[in-house]
Amino acid sequence: MEKTVALVAGEQEAAGAVAGAEGGDVRPEPPRSWPLLLLVAAVVPGTVVILLGRWGDAPAVQAWRTVCLAVTVQALPFLLLGTALSGAINAFVPERVFSRLLPPRAVLAVPVAGVAGVVLPGCECASVPVAGSLIGRGVAPGAAFAFLLSAPAINPVVLTATAVAFPGNPAMVLARLVASLVTAVVMGWLWLRFGRAEWLAPAVRHTGHREGHNRWNEFRLGFQHDFLHAGGFLVLGAMAAATFNVAVPRSVLDTFTGVPWVSVLFLAGLAVLLAVCSEADAFLAASLTGFPAVARLTFMVVGPMVDLKLIALQAGTFGRAFAVRFSAATLVVAVACSSVVGGVLL
Repeated sequence: MEKTVALVAGEQEAAGAVAGAEGGDVRPEPPRSWPLLLLVAAVVPGTVVILLGRWGDAPAVQAWRTVCLAVTVQALPFLLLGTALSGAINAFVPERVFSRLLPPRAVLAVPVAGVAGVVLPGCECASVPVAGSLIGRGVAPGAAFAFLLSAPAINPVVLTATAVAFPGNPAMVLARLVASLVTAVVMGWLWLRFGRAEWLAPAVRHTGHREGHNRWNEFRLGFQHDFLHAGGFLVLGAMAAATFNVAVPRSVLDTFTGVPWVSVLFLAGLAVLLAVCSEADAFLAASLTGFPAVARLTFMVVGPMVDLKLIALQAGTFGRAFAVRFSAATLVVAVACSSVVGGVLL
């Protein structure tokens, strides 16, 4: 018995020796260039910080930071409102409510949803997550998209701001209301006629209250998902808008005021690039005194429906295939409706 124990102990010692010889106790040698690596790790980060700090003091960079921060801060409260409303709809509102409020036929549901956009006092950042939640709750996409376009354009806050920006000119307020509502309804109908399910790729998330689950917890999860998901795309859109503001000199604006149709197209493109919140765009349009009234109307109609941050938000919520097609079609319809309505009322 003692011989057996001694034999087992000897085998264990031999195995331990083999393991140590195979590298169990061997530590990797440091690279020969380790002093150089330490020097680089100590010097390079500090140098980068110093260079970025000096470059960041340039007036153009300061202006870029200011515009980017202004667009983000301006839109963030309304994005917060929209995602909260989206989470509330998702968790607390039963599907039967939408079936009762909207006509069963999608063709009739589109104009009703467009008119209902007046109840949301927010900008386009708020309307995107709400539209996504409506689709998840069984609302026809065409009706949800009509609401998406009309909500930031015809709500009382925007119309009041327009009246303040254009004092003594109620025709401009009426023209904005009519042109925006017609554009939203036409786009809803166009989606019903030509839209395809494969273009629409909503974000994967649970929709609607589930039996046995806490409604407040579902509200929290839905709100958290929508806000964090859409917030990143909002920042990207704000950065793009700030880049345009800084890169394009103001003198370029003066070359497009002579020809009416050119000024309409130019202000439509400017609305897309500037990405001004719908509550503030009327004051910017009023300041563009060198442009015709129809062109300034186009700026106010296009901006809340098609701009860089809205395209980014749509791409993040519904997919890039949808955002590219829907934004391009909306731009064309918005310019056409603004031109016709502005030509009649202004």
